[in-house]
Amino acid sequence: MGVGSPGEFIHGGKQVKTIIKNGKVIDGTGNPGFIADVLVDEGRIVDIGTFGAGSGEQVYDATGKIVCPGFIDTHTHSDLAAIVDPAQSAKIRQGITTELLGQDGVALAPLPEAYIPAWRKNIAGLDGDTDKIDWKYRDTAGYLELLASHRPATNLAYLVPHGNVRMEAMGLDGRKATEEEVARMCAILERELKAGAYGLSTGLIYMPCAFGDTYEMVELCKVTARHEGIFVVHQRSEADDIITSTQELIDIARQSGVWLHISHMKVCGKKNWGLIDKMLGMLEDAQKSGIRVSFDQYPYVAGSTMLGVILPPWVHAGGTDKLLERLADPELRKKMIKDIETGIPGWDNFIDFAGLDQIFVTSVKTDKNLDAVGKNLVQLGEMRGKDPYNATFDLLYEEENAVGMVDFYGTEEHIIKFLCRPEQNVCTDGLMGKGKPHPRVFGAFPRVLGKYVREEKRLSWEEAIRKMTGKPASVMGLPDRGLLKAGYAADIVVIDPEAVVDKGTFVDPNQYPEGIDAVMVNGAFALVNGIESHARSGVVLRKPY
Repeated sequence: MGVGSPGEFIHGGKQVKTIIKNGKVIDGTGNPGFIADVLVDEGRIVDIGTFGAGSGEQVYDATGKIVCPGFIDTHTHSDLAAIVDPAQSAKIRQGITTELLGQDGVALAPLPEAYIPAWRKNIAGLDGDTDKIDWKYRDTAGYLELLASHRPATNLAYLVPHGNVRMEAMGLDGRKATEEEVARMCAILERELKAGAYGLSTGLIYMPCAFGDTYEMVELCKVTARHEGIFVVHQRSEADDIITSTQELIDIARQSGVWLHISHMKVCGKKNWGLIDKMLGMLEDAQKSGIRVSFDQYPYVAGSTMLGVILPPWVHAGGTDKLLERLADPELRKKMIKDIETGIPGWDNFIDFAGLDQIFVTSVKTDKNLDAVGKNLVQLGEMRGKDPYNATFDLLYEEENAVGMVDFYGTEEHIIKFLCRPEQNVCTDGLMGKGKPHPRVFGAFPRVLGKYVREEKRLSWEEAIRKMTGKPASVMGLPDRGLLKAGYAADIVVIDPEAVVDKGTFVDPNQYPEGIDAVMVNGAFALVNGIESHARSGVVLRKPY
């Protein structure tokens, strides 16, 4: 507990000269922790040592607690949520102080005005939708200004999404780009990076990114590498074609010189689990040859994305409006079912590797289908009196493809293997929609600390915290965050090592964790002993060029 009541430390969310006293400082480097005080003033860490309280300083007593840098979430879907609900309680309450937006190649900017209606439908399953903004910010510069105007609770950085760039260059056509169109994409990417983005993202299972070939990605990554950005990728396959997919990423990185960061590392489907060691060996060999490789991971055996990914790629060509037209055609539905049951080479077939009974609806757009939330696709069919396929197609049609899902794909053994890899850092990949989201939205970081550090001792406190702070800061290229160090931004978390735990489950995910005692963002307390200040002292981070 801090000295006095939580209210004494909130001060309306203002920056106040503060000593966080007597805590075990784990600084984010991986070095052993030590007992010390942390002195903060004007949003920065002034020094770490032993300090007496002077005039005008508030003292937070962290005796028996861990004091560490704020957590950095390298895969997040708060792009719209940070505008609609800038308090970001689900992030603040698990100690996250910095988020990397623009993931999976399909995000908010750039967005030419002519494509606003179609694009809103395309991203609704990942990032949500709202009428509270006019969507006319046009590009990354405009979007970052919009974010800043809403005073976010966390620090927000951005990746340029491949799909948005492709859309501006050539529309939503489901085809290979011409050399001229690739050149146009490269020019758009250059413009967007110069607005302060930290790199390029793609989601090679999402449309229109999936239509991009290796040549297209290499050329875009050359631009990214020239600006010292990172390439963050949901790879083309996390299942049957994981080896071919991984080789494509290595080839892209080798030919372009870009830093390769693989999103939410996993291998899906029991029949593919034997490929994990081979895939990791490929990444090790790539690093030995000089390629920079890292990946993030959430600590759960289930993933979460848009339910529309169960549909074959050809269904998505042309955007969501075309997808809905195809869903309305009974004959095309038969073809969809056939393709799902027999497979298409190179396509990650979620129903094949997870099963109809292991894919659960987590969110919908309208109240009409709220009864589907929490049901798997077999149960959905039983509830609607139809086979699971057509019941799911009906749901996607009625909700205009804005449906979230959870799918179970792996084992605890695999979670631990990836967690302990040197390339790994922690993320949430949290879809922030209503309904029953994946519990990672509320508890990914505390789960690592409570389950895998304190209970199972898979990692030390120092190494786990490095994977949440210093490691991701290094990957992103953040010069003054991720460490407790004099001169660095005062993004700080105070943890109760005996109590930290995630509480959310797949049945009841909407629960905040315990044991995150205090959170400071840029020198202002956002959380103290369970009470939020709603300081909203985060800033929009722009990479200097």
